Amino acid sequence: MRVSEYVRFDAVGLAELVAGGEVSPAELEAAAREAVQAVDPRINAVVETWPTADEPGPDARPGPRLHSGSTPLTGVPFLIKDIGVAMAGRRSELGSRLAAGHVAGADSALMRRFRDAGLVTFGRTATPELAYSITTEPVLYGATRNPWSPELSAGGSSGGSAAAVAAGVVPIAHATDAAGSLRIPAACTGLFGLKPTRGRVSMGPDADETFSGLAVHGSVSRTVRDSAALLDRMRGPEPGDPYFAQEPSRPYAEEVTRHPGSLRIGVLPQAWGGRRTTAPVADALARTVRLLEALGHRVEEVTVGLGVDWEEFVLANARLFTVHLTASVDALAAAFGRPVDSSTLEPATLAGHHYGQRVSGPQFVTALTVRNRVARSLARYFDTHDILLTPTLPELPMPLGTYAEGAAALDGLGWIDRLNDRSPFTMPFNVAGTPAMSVPVTADTETGLPIGMQFAAGYGLESRLFRLAGQLEQASPWSGRTPVVWAGDHTGTVTPTE
Repeated sequence: MRVSEYVRFDAVGLAELVAGGEVSPAELEAAAREAVQAVDPRINAVVETWPTADEPGPDARPGPRLHSGSTPLTGVPFLIKDIGVAMAGRRSELGSRLAAGHVAGADSALMRRFRDAGLVTFGRTATPELAYSITTEPVLYGATRNPWSPELSAGGSSGGSAAAVAAGVVPIAHATDAAGSLRIPAACTGLFGLKPTRGRVSMGPDADETFSGLAVHGSVSRTVRDSAALLDRMRGPEPGDPYFAQEPSRPYAEEVTRHPGSLRIGVLPQAWGGRRTTAPVADALARTVRLLEALGHRVEEVTVGLGVDWEEFVLANARLFTVHLTASVDALAAAFGRPVDSSTLEPATLAGHHYGQRVSGPQFVTALTVRNRVARSLARYFDTHDILLTPTLPELPMPLGTYAEGAAALDGLGWIDRLNDRSPFTMPFNVAGTPAMSVPVTADTETGLPIGMQFAAGYGLESRLFRLAGQLEQASPWSGRTPVVWAGDHTGTVTPTE
C-alpha cells in the first residue's frame, strides 16, 4: 500500500481493509514507517521506532484480557507517548535526561489492552520533560513542530502524538491529559481529542493515580469513530483501582452515529483567570454557536463558578503538581544514580522540584480540598445544562520558544501560573474529573490554522460527548483538511529538513 493511499483511511477503515483481506498488517506498518521517514525530519514527533517482528510478548502476570480475536482496530499502526504507558523491553524515557536509556521491564495494564486491541505499536512519540509543559520542546530530543506551520508549537504534553497523527503518520495515537495535555495539542493540530472521566481508564498496576487523579489516558485522532473505538478497548477498571466510572450502557463506537437530541449548551467565551479570548478564536466560537443552533441545540452564554477564586485554584494545582513531580524526580534519581540538577533537569522542572520540597502535608491536604470544591461546583452546573462549550485555547498556537521565555526566573508556582494563564479553559475539568473534548470544528479564516472548541459534560457522560462530536463531524467535516507537512504528499523520496 502506498502512503498516499494509506493516509486516506482512518484507523477503523484500515482495520476493515485488514479484516477483508485487502491489505495485511505488515503492509500497513510499512506504509506507516515510510510516512515517518517522509515527514518526521520536518516535525520531530517520533523519538524512536522499533522492529515489531521481535516485539516482546505481553506481560505474563495475571490480568484481564477484555478483548480477544479481531477488533475494530486489528492491524492498525500505532504509537505510544513516551510517558504513562510501559511496553516490556522498550525504552520509556519520559522526555527527560534524568530517565534517559530506561527500559521498561513489563507491560503496564494499558499496554496489554493496546495489544489486545490488535494495534501494531511500532514506536513512541515526543513529550516535554516529565509531561510538565503544554508545549513539546524537551532538551532530550528537541522541539516537536506543528505540521500546520513548523515554526509553531504542536502543543503539549501529547504534542508528539498529535503532530504524528496530524501529519498522517498514524491515524490515532496514545495521549495523556493532566491539565489539557491531549486537548491542547489536538486544538493546535486540528485533531479530535477526548479526555475521559477520572477512573475510566486504569493507571495500573504501578500507579493508582497520577497527579492526585488529575491525569488520565486517552488518544488523539483524525476521526471521532477512531477515538470511540479505542476508548472502548481502553476503558474498564483493573483490580485495586481507586476510582470507578460506571460502564456505559453501550459501546462508545455505537454512540458516534446516534442523534444527540436537543442539548442545553452553555457557552463560556471568556476564561477564568482573566486571560482574554483573542479575536480569531472568538470568531470561531461564534461560528460554532451558530452551527449548534442550526442543529437544533439550545445555546446560551453562561457564568460558571469554580467554587474558589482563580489564585486559590492555581496555588492548589501548583502544590498538587509539584509534590507529585518531586516524588517522581527523587525516585528516578535514586533508581538511575543521577543528580537532581541542571545536568538532568530543565529549569521549569527543577523549579517545580524545589517548590514541591517545600509544600507541607497540611498544604497538600488543603489542595485536595480545593479539588473537591471545584468538582462540586462544576457538578452543579451540569445539573442544569447538558454541555459546557468553551474555546479549547484562548489564542492560536504559539511560536516555538514562547513558553521558555523567562522560564529560568520562575519558581514552581510561577510556572504553573504560566501554564494556566495560557490554557485557562482546560485544567478545571482535570480537577473535577469530568470528560471534555476538543473538536476541530473550524479554522482561522485568515491563516487557516485549526481552532479547537472544547465541549465538557458531567461525570461519566462520554457517551453524550461522542454523540455530539459525531453530529458535528457530519455537519462540519474536518478530516479532509490537511496541513503543510502531510505524509500523503510523499512521492517516494525522503527529503530531510533544511
